[in-house]
Amino acid sequence: QVQLVESGGGLVQAGGSLRLSCAASVGTFSLSHMAWFRQAPGKEREFVVRISSSSWSTVYADSVKGRFTISKDNAKNTVYLQMNSLKPEDTAVYYCAASNNFWSSRSGDYDWWGQGTQVTVSS
Repeated sequence: QVQLVESGGGLVQAGGSLRLSCAASVGTFSLSHMAWFRQAPGKEREFVVRISSSSWSTVYADSVKGRFTISKDNAKNTVYLQMNSLKPEDTAVYYCAASNNFWSSRSGDYDWWGQGTQVTVSS
């Protein structure tokens, strides 16, 4: 059973920064592709960023490109999301997700999910 636990969310003013962490309790973390998704109130869950198992490749949603950075520390079984220049429209619950099979931007391709962490950006 894989468990993902996010942390680092909170309330920040527009233009500020937050770093989210996602700790995975899985022995094969180095083989897992990881991703962050987010869901704002009344909206569908949307893709934010993904990173390949080896960390060689990353893909960002256009809305966060240049502001967010994903990284993966296989030694710590943790994936991070550094969020800079935050905007009110970034307000959402952020979820990390893991897949050992697909490296994808589709939520349905991910097998394991964290419980989510709230990010609120005030204007």
